[in-house]
Amino acid sequence: MKLINVEVITPSKSAYNNEVVSVTVPGSKGNFQVLYNHAPILSSLEIGKIKIMEQGEKERIFATGGGMIEVLDNRVLILVESFESADEIDVERAERALKRAKERLAHKNDPNIDVARAEAALKRAMNRLKIAGRVHVN
Repeated sequence: MKLINVEVITPSKSAYNNEVVSVTVPGSKGNFQVLYNHAPILSSLEIGKIKIMEQGEKERIFATGGGMIEVLDNRVLILVESFESADEIDVERAERALKRAKERLAHKNDPNIDVARAEAALKRAMNRLKIAGRVHVN
């Protein structure tokens, strides 16, 4: 089986480094998958899910807050703001962040509210809850 090296780095740590079958990321123009011999690419990443298919068909899912990906010579370097598996996500913290973002967006006409920042916080919180397997209706 032909493998690619995937390395994920966050501002605080080297979060992942392994030889894998594929990685699927949330690109700025939509999700895309990287396999062995993928063409070189440099792309921004959005808030979303990173799916890594390890050897033995083991699928690993991570939440990300966006960043960059570089693919070159079967090496994938992913630089992201955050990278969390479902069991690493602090669900209570994500729920509090979701509530705060919704409260801010409810007052988006207030000149003191940074709407873009509140919308991004809402997306990050919703993504974390989704990856953690928590369906949030409110």
